[in-house]
Amino acid sequence: MSVLTIPVKPGDAGARLDRWFKRHYPTLTQGALQKMLRSGQIRVDGKRAEAATRVNEGQEIRVPPMPTAPAPIAVREPDEKDAAELAAMVIYRDAHVIVLDKPHGLAVQGGPGIVRHLDGMLDALRFGEEDRPRLVHRLDRDTSGVLVLGRTPAATAALAAAFRTRDAKKTYWAVVVGEPEPAGGRVDMPLARVPGPRGERTGFAPEGQRAITDYDTLEKVNRRAALMEMRPLTGRTHQLRVHAAEALRCPILGDGKYGGERAHMDGLAKELHLHARALAIPHPAGGMLEVAAPVSPHMLETFKYFGFANPKPPKARWQRA
Repeated sequence: MSVLTIPVKPGDAGARLDRWFKRHYPTLTQGALQKMLRSGQIRVDGKRAEAATRVNEGQEIRVPPMPTAPAPIAVREPDEKDAAELAAMVIYRDAHVIVLDKPHGLAVQGGPGIVRHLDGMLDALRFGEEDRPRLVHRLDRDTSGVLVLGRTPAATAALAAAFRTRDAKKTYWAVVVGEPEPAGGRVDMPLARVPGPRGERTGFAPEGQRAITDYDTLEKVNRRAALMEMRPLTGRTHQLRVHAAEALRCPILGDGKYGGERAHMDGLAKELHLHARALAIPHPAGGMLEVAAPVSPHMLETFKYFGFANPKPPKARWQRA
């Protein structure tokens, strides 16, 4: 196999370099990718790059010999059902930004075994514009709630920068098993991907990347369960799930990956109870955009079971500068 030079296509603009490789080379392991980055085999426009480097349309990525050929980007014309479903997810839209209420169970991007995903259906959200909306960040497949798209390359770059610099203020709701002690505070626990019997997972690692989460307990039920507000100041993989299970000893309800059997309760949904409730982010055209999303149906049933308050999310608001 020879070295390839692959230009970044419009649909990949703003993506992290490691996620670009995950999309195009799904069989490439994280360890192999990091080794290629450290040795300089992978470059962007001829320069060394890191996993978190954001790639822009037209840039050229140097790809060393790989075990498999590039996988095609799974972008297809959505059918009428897809289009109607995506349109119903829109909770805010202007000339620069689209905000979705992503449902639980819908993957944001493709991967091994994932045929249907949001990134493959974004053409349904053009709304008459030439540009295809672009992902700015992502949510786990099993996490519901606020997801932001950029409608132009400039808007996408500005929004992505806000997430990188912590200018985006994210608020999550999580139903957890047990009662956090103390009821509020900050978790500052470094995390890294570590091997396990069922493959890699995120866990505490002294040499890992710093991961910070502020939290408050909103409601609690006889030490059985609690509704938490979690505000991540960093964006590590599965950060909130690990912080809840390992640092607070209160796994998120339904999170068998990190909480084991303790994360499940008889009579309640086994789906992950983690919801991206609200986001405040600098708007690409100036000012601040504030958006919120209602809890997903399975979480709503759990709210009713425990008697948790479920205030209606405020309407999206763009406070212009």
